[in-house]
Amino acid sequence: MTTSKDVVLGVLALQGAFREHLEYFRKVIESHPQEYSQYNFRFIEVKTEEQLNSCDSLVIPGGESTSISLIAERTHLLQPLMDFVKNEQKSIWGTCAGLIFLSKQLKNGKVGQKLLGGLNVEVARNAFGRQIDSFESKLDFSTFIRDCTDFPTVFIRAPVITNVLHDGVTEAKEGEEIIYSANDYNNKAPIEILYSLKNYHNIDHDLIVAVRQGRRLGTSFHPELATDDYRFHKWYIDEFVLKGL
Repeated sequence: MTTSKDVVLGVLALQGAFREHLEYFRKVIESHPQEYSQYNFRFIEVKTEEQLNSCDSLVIPGGESTSISLIAERTHLLQPLMDFVKNEQKSIWGTCAGLIFLSKQLKNGKVGQKLLGGLNVEVARNAFGRQIDSFESKLDFSTFIRDCTDFPTVFIRAPVITNVLHDGVTEAKEGEEIIYSANDYNNKAPIEILYSLKNYHNIDHDLIVAVRQGRRLGTSFHPELATDDYRFHKWYIDEFVLKGL
């Protein structure tokens, strides 16, 4: 008799679109019962250190990055999150505000904002403009998700990755303010640029909107808002959560 393996996938539930992520993960398992029959999945909201420590994987959702970090600090969850980031047996995915929170350094951040330092990247907030400048676009992710040529991405006051930090943090230029993570963790895995927007509004350089570094994933967009399309969440389960368990 085969015993099912328990897998706990948590979504940080301090602020933002955490319920949508949980719903999409459940849809993945419900729609592929045979494929995941050897696993006993639990999808949980994470609001406490105890809940966090029970997780094999964590998603940090979109929302308001400053609020997420301040609430984490106020509820004494910031240091446990930094400790979780250091555990390379755990997988982590940050979307939009979650990408900001997961980064090593941040341009145009707000006073008091904290970073977890799990991805060796620099991020800029609200890179596409205000809420009114939010947009949707079908993108071709088939280079890393099989046959996924038309995924409906949603960008809402989204950040972009402005620098890949191969050799440690960068110094701020004159007149530039940068927030640095206080976490002493250094992710030594190579950084892969998964997707860049090209020629966006005639900008003469690519805008990096998805990266991975080992078992850490960061996306500028909101896959959990792609109506009834949970291919990205399935890929995360297969590629990050289950590999290495």
